[in-house]
Amino acid sequence: MNVVTANNNKQLMMAAGVADAENPRPCIVEEDDEDLSQRANWLRAAVLGANDGLVSTASLMLGVGAVKADARAMVVSGFAGLLAGACSMAIGEFVSVCSQRDVELAQLHRDGKDDKEEKLPSPVQAAAASALAFSVGALVPLLAAGFIRDYSLRVAVVIALATATLAAFGCVGAVLGRAPVARSCARVVIGGWAAMGVTFGLMRLFKATGI
Repeated sequence: MNVVTANNNKQLMMAAGVADAENPRPCIVEEDDEDLSQRANWLRAAVLGANDGLVSTASLMLGVGAVKADARAMVVSGFAGLLAGACSMAIGEFVSVCSQRDVELAQLHRDGKDDKEEKLPSPVQAAAASALAFSVGALVPLLAAGFIRDYSLRVAVVIALATATLAAFGCVGAVLGRAPVARSCARVVIGGWAAMGVTFGLMRLFKATGI
């Protein structure tokens, strides 16, 4: 009777996620930790993709705007940058995840764990997520510049909105990585300013020199 009662208590403890001497780390806790880690990694990758889309598209639009003040030229260049960047991100992510998947599949086959193949990342999903994240970030400067005709105001709005969005990305990245928020925001914003400033300045130089 005592043996039956002890077994029942042990099963209840394992179902509740409570560790005992023989099971210091229940499977339920490990699976939950693994799921949370995977979600955090996906969210972090999405933030980085959106950040890339924002910085590259805003820099491209400001670079074109430094040479030509026409709003249409800035918007068209930004849209072209969105399409090219999203395709590039998707293809790069697809190739990268396929390579990673091949290595992990080979390891599972060697270990005789073919039943875990379903848990491997999907290259198609990763490619779609990267393209979507890049596009979301690239839409920020496009929407900011698309409805403003005045050149100076259009450039100022693109820079201001890009700065605010970069700060938000920095906050999200800091929370996910458990890093200091102020330092992370400053790093992301300063990096974005540097990319936009260098692109704008060099294109201004090309215009001034007549190249």
